[in-house]
Amino acid sequence: MKLRILAIALSWTCLLLSPRGAQEVHEDKPNIVLMIVDDLGIGDLGCFGNDTMRTPNIDRLAREGVQLKHHISAASMCTPSRAAFLTGRYPIRSGMVSNRVSRVISTLGAPAGLPRNETTFAALLKRQGYSTALIGKWHEGLNCDSRHDHCHHPYNYGFDYFYGMPFTLFEPCWPDPSRDTELAIGGKVWLCIQLVAVAALTAALGKLSRLICLPWSFIFSMILFIFLLGYFWFSSYKSPLYWDCLLMREHEITEQPMKAERAGSIMVREATSFMERHREGPFLLVFSFLHVHVPLPTTTEFIGTSKHGLYGDNVQEMDFMVGKLLDAIDDFGVRNHTLVYFTSDHGGHLEARVGHAQLGGWNGIYKGGKGMAGWEGGIRVPGLVRWPGRLPAGKVIEEPTSMMDVFPTLAAVSGSTVPQDRVIDGQDLMPLLQGDVERSEHEFLFHYCGAFLHAARWHPKDSEAVWKVHYVTPVFQPPGAQGCYETQYCRCSGKLVTYHDPPLLFDLTRDPSESTPLTPDTEPSYNVVIQTVANAVKEHKKSIIPVRHQISELNQGNIWLKPCCGVFPFCLCDTEGNTSAVGA
Repeated sequence: MKLRILAIALSWTCLLLSPRGAQEVHEDKPNIVLMIVDDLGIGDLGCFGNDTMRTPNIDRLAREGVQLKHHISAASMCTPSRAAFLTGRYPIRSGMVSNRVSRVISTLGAPAGLPRNETTFAALLKRQGYSTALIGKWHEGLNCDSRHDHCHHPYNYGFDYFYGMPFTLFEPCWPDPSRDTELAIGGKVWLCIQLVAVAALTAALGKLSRLICLPWSFIFSMILFIFLLGYFWFSSYKSPLYWDCLLMREHEITEQPMKAERAGSIMVREATSFMERHREGPFLLVFSFLHVHVPLPTTTEFIGTSKHGLYGDNVQEMDFMVGKLLDAIDDFGVRNHTLVYFTSDHGGHLEARVGHAQLGGWNGIYKGGKGMAGWEGGIRVPGLVRWPGRLPAGKVIEEPTSMMDVFPTLAAVSGSTVPQDRVIDGQDLMPLLQGDVERSEHEFLFHYCGAFLHAARWHPKDSEAVWKVHYVTPVFQPPGAQGCYETQYCRCSGKLVTYHDPPLLFDLTRDPSESTPLTPDTEPSYNVVIQTVANAVKEHKKSIIPVRHQISELNQGNIWLKPCCGVFPFCLCDTEGNTSAVGA
């Protein structure tokens, strides 16, 4: 008997001392891994109906977890969607919206950013003892008053560690055949500047102390040469490639400009390393993919592997990276103690194309895409949640849910509480995910295009219907097209939108493609639905407290805010490639 008691005691001691045993202590606070893809269409994944794209790892996640089939982004563009994801609030509440053409932060030289008084789920979890990291895309601002203040850095929003891109991928970032040459030339030019500066300073001191005899005009010419060389160097780098396509580790710029095709692999390595360091938990890892946004930087191993050109190759490389992250979770023995969530920030970009080659995603049966705030294709996103032992595998939920629900859900599973001093628009998903309730807590959801409300949906508590009311829709161009190909992104107001009075009405349960608007003649409930949603919109607007529109008023680039890894304007570096920073 004594031997049996001793054996039990030893087994418990070993369990507590092992990484897995340490994890048991934190069972009430699961590790959390959130994966958010950039511009992925809901129709790009096998688990959402695509039978021509290979996404085995994401499909496995769907089989092992819960699939959200009616999952909605709070905005159809990157910056406002991610702001809502982080805060659980419509972006109109935080001011991460615009009443102008641009609806995202347009450059790292702009002082726009997520206001510091907003609370993110990372900040909530950090207070609960979580180690927190953001790996990948940020796009919520960087600097306010100087290029080094980093007032909008992820560290100011609850993240302990950051590696990634403070901005976003866009066309200038890839390919860049001249990058390595410029890095080499930049180092030599900076060395030349330093030598001339030392010579000028030595000459000036010698002249003042009367040790050497040189005309002042010669010394001033040397100084003028330094300024002119710096000016011409800066002028030759007008491309956003040099100022916005960069990578940071913590507060340090590691690549300027970045080598985009290798960034994803480094991000996976950083994420794996973070999970290994904090395997005893609890930890929060937000893995924010640079994939599958144009220009679709893809490694040679994946180019040509899909049936859908470069875009398909990029999607399949992204899926491979998802597999690497899931494998790491298994390898570290934390699978059963880790909640994994997968989504996209909004719908696929229909207008992203070169010639006849499609470079954007496919939104399946849903109308519209990225930049279209009301049409379902712009805001319907994949949603997958896995937590072995706590959530049923293979469950499919058709109820309306929102990416804003992540905020209160993480608060619930971590033992935290949502802030009581502000409106939180998300709802705790755990009762729905676990099957404790059958209905979504969202009766109404509102859909904004920038600062303008374009549509709203209503899911009555006593009905299976999901009504969608459109007040404003974009004008597709050219006529007959299903996107805004002449402007690249649809507009939110002005002559390129249609204002509907009476509004358009659809029942998404019967017409998910929003192909045939209902009328009083075809829908007996038409007037009741229109009036009920109008009343809800009125009440919703009463809850909006006016704040400064960050992306309207603060979205202009300033030279003094442009990040620089050296001495401005000599800002070329690659520490990942073991190349010393220019000017460091």
